[in-house]
Amino acid sequence: MAREQLDIVTVVFANHAYRILDIELMRTRAGVPGPAAAKLVALDNPRMDWVSLAKGFGVSAVRCTTSEDFDGALAKAIASPGPQFIEAVWNSA
Repeated sequence: MAREQLDIVTVVFANHAYRILDIELMRTRAGVPGPAAAKLVALDNPRMDWVSLAKGFGVSAVRCTTSEDFDGALAKAIASPGPQFIEAVWNSA
């Protein structure tokens, strides 16, 4: 999309964890995973910097931490030519 300058908006909902594996681990009923097992489903060490990755490919990119920020970023991205990237940071806390 960067090379062709396509009018595409990509959104990554970044929770920094591999939740589907976490769910499957819970379904085994093996109890609370220990530190080694917990590391297998974590995607935060090192934490991916999605915005820097997108910008490294020449794509306009922003990070949003609130729904209001996301609404504005999405509207702007849709109205802008060329590829656009939005990282929507999800926080369960």
